[in-house]
Amino acid sequence: MDLNFMEVKELQPVTALTDFNLSELAVVFADSNNDVLSQLFAIDEQFATWNIGRYQVLLTKSSLVTKSSALLAANKIDFAHLADLPDMSEPGLALFDMDSTLIEIECIDEIAKLAGVGEEVSEVTERAMQGELDFEQSLRQRVSKLADADESILKEVRSELPLMAEAKLLVDGLKACGWKVAVASGGFTYFSNHLKELLELDFAQSNQLDITEGKLTGKVVGDVVSAQTKADILEQLRNDYQLEKRNCIAVGDGANDLVMMAAAGLGVAYHAKPKVVEQAQTAVNYADLGGVLCILSASHVLQTLQTKNL
Repeated sequence: MDLNFMEVKELQPVTALTDFNLSELAVVFADSNNDVLSQLFAIDEQFATWNIGRYQVLLTKSSLVTKSSALLAANKIDFAHLADLPDMSEPGLALFDMDSTLIEIECIDEIAKLAGVGEEVSEVTERAMQGELDFEQSLRQRVSKLADADESILKEVRSELPLMAEAKLLVDGLKACGWKVAVASGGFTYFSNHLKELLELDFAQSNQLDITEGKLTGKVVGDVVSAQTKADILEQLRNDYQLEKRNCIAVGDGANDLVMMAAAGLGVAYHAKPKVVEQAQTAVNYADLGGVLCILSASHVLQTLQTKNL
C-alpha cells in the first residue's frame, strides 16, 4: 500500500500486537483538531496512531471500542472493527454508489427541481432510499414526472456536479494501492460517465434516460440498475479482475446498496440511512470520504508494524 507519507507513531511495543488477530482490533478516527480522541483511551490501550489527510487514526482493541461506542458517537468520532479488513498490499476493487456517496446530491432531485416537480420527486426519493419503496418502481415513477423536460436541465446539473468532500483523496489513495475503482448507480449515465472521466474511474454503470428531440420522454432505456444489479456488477468486476471477495469493498448510503455491500468482503455505510448503518459491516458517520481511507490504511500500518517485529 503506497501510503509512505503516513507517519506512524507506535505507542506500545510492537510485540503487543502479536497477541491479537484482526477480529480483536479496531481503529477510531476523527479530525486532528478533535482533542477528545487521544483522551478516550489510556496510553497502554493505544497500539499506534497516524494521520490520513486531516484525520488522526488510532489503533486499539475492538472490545474497548465496543464499550466506548456511545461516548465516541457523542464526540462525533468514527470507528471501525477490523475483522473484515482487506489486504491493501494486494489488488482489489472499490465499488461505489454515486448519488450522496461520491457526489453530494441526488441528481434526480436536482433535475426535478429544474423541471418544476421537485417536492413530489424528492419525497419519493427519500422513501426509496430508506427502503420503504421498491427502488425500480419508484425510479420509473419519478422519471415519468420528468416527461417533456428539456435536455438542457441535465447539462445544467452536470455542469455544477458537486463531488463529495475528499472523493479525490479517496480515489487517488485507492489507485495508489493498485486498486480498481468503479461506480454502480441507480442514477443516470449522463452524470456517471462524467464522474468516471472526472475521477478517472475504471468502470461506471447506471441508467440511461430516454431523450427524443432534446426532450426527456419520462422513460428509462432498458433495464433499471437495481439493488441486485449492483451486486451483479460487483461479482462481474471481481471475476473480470480475478480478485478475492475479501479484497472487494462496497460503499453506499441507501437501502438500494445493501445487496451490493453483502456481496463485498467489506460493506461501508457512508453517511447512510439508519437501516443501512444497522446492516453494513462498518460505517463512516462523521468524517468525509477520507474516513474510508482511514479504515483501509490500518492494513498498511499493521503490515509495517509486523515487519518491524520480524
